[in-house]
Amino acid sequence: MPEPVSVLLPDALVRLFPGASRHVEVEAGTVAEAIAALDRLWPGMADRLCDSTPAIRRHLNIFVDGEQARLHSAIPSGGEMLVMTAMSGG
Repeated sequence: MPEPVSVLLPDALVRLFPGASRHVEVEAGTVAEAIAALDRLWPGMADRLCDSTPAIRRHLNIFVDGEQARLHSAIPSGGEMLVMTAMSGG
């Protein structure tokens, strides 16, 4: 049986969902599956992470084991998915 994947969420996102935590473990093989699992735990979270195309929202970056990821990106068993708000500056 595969190990759950570890998901780390930004504080700004966690504050929008009562009961959510910055660190959660879910059963998922791709970024899209992890987002679906998060949405089952905290309904509406997928809408905060993805747009209607569907794609990861522009103001977010998702990394899997340190590499930038897209919705179809695989997450290895026991891997880590990090959701970060994008930094901007001028």
